[in-house]
Amino acid sequence: MRLSRSAKVLLGIVTTLVFLFIYTPLLLVVVNSFNADRTFGWPPRGLTLEWWGRALDSAGVREALVSSLWVAAASTVISLVLGTLLALALLRYKFFGRDVISLLVILPIALPGIVTGIALNNMFTTILGVSLSLWTVVIAHATFCMVTVFNNVIARLRRMSGGLEEASADLGAGVFTTFRLVTFPQLRSALLAGGLLAFALSFDEIIVTTFTIGAGDTTLPIWILQNLFRPNQAPVVNVVAVVLIVVSIVPIWLAQRLSEDSVGIGATRVKATKG
Repeated sequence: MRLSRSAKVLLGIVTTLVFLFIYTPLLLVVVNSFNADRTFGWPPRGLTLEWWGRALDSAGVREALVSSLWVAAASTVISLVLGTLLALALLRYKFFGRDVISLLVILPIALPGIVTGIALNNMFTTILGVSLSLWTVVIAHATFCMVTVFNNVIARLRRMSGGLEEASADLGAGVFTTFRLVTFPQLRSALLAGGLLAFALSFDEIIVTTFTIGAGDTTLPIWILQNLFRPNQAPVVNVVAVVLIVVSIVPIWLAQRLSEDSVGIGATRVKATKG
């Protein structure tokens, strides 16, 4: 479809305005993390690294950062295992209720976070009688993080030919040997992309975390919420928010690059086969 010059100009203006609306507040957070004015006057009277130093010296920030990294890493590992197994089962095998299970797997990421949080809180405290802790946060995050792994793996499996797996089975290889030598090498980039997205999703999650975390525990988003309206902590909150932005953006950018590379490799293989 060819657009007229006026349509291209209008589309460019609208796109620019949308991006400015989305990213200007983020840029303001970054600038304020260096703003020498504690009240965040604009334009900044000067720039300083004092708030970054205070953030590094804050035991609460360090503890929250370590907790967030641990929760994100643990939930990502669980998501990788469950998401991969579910994708293989739903795509490689036919059984009664397969479509229903597929819907149930994807549903957690579509539900409002507050609904998921309340439901999991009731399950942990009322039904199971488990005390809330970082482990309950890990389990809660895994319920929706595994959807990103599931979607990446099942998309890759649909582009893969089952001929190599069948040939491996015909040559006498078992299920695990076939997966290790044939299936897994073709899934590695999809698993890495799904794992990065799951890590980013878990690292900055706050709603479900609020309902499933223990009283003495904290994560980086929870720390920000608790200190957001404290005047003495406001500059440090901006620094922590910048760290949260960076740690969230990097995995998403890497996952996007991996997805683009895998699509390019797939297209090259198709062209080579046709040629």
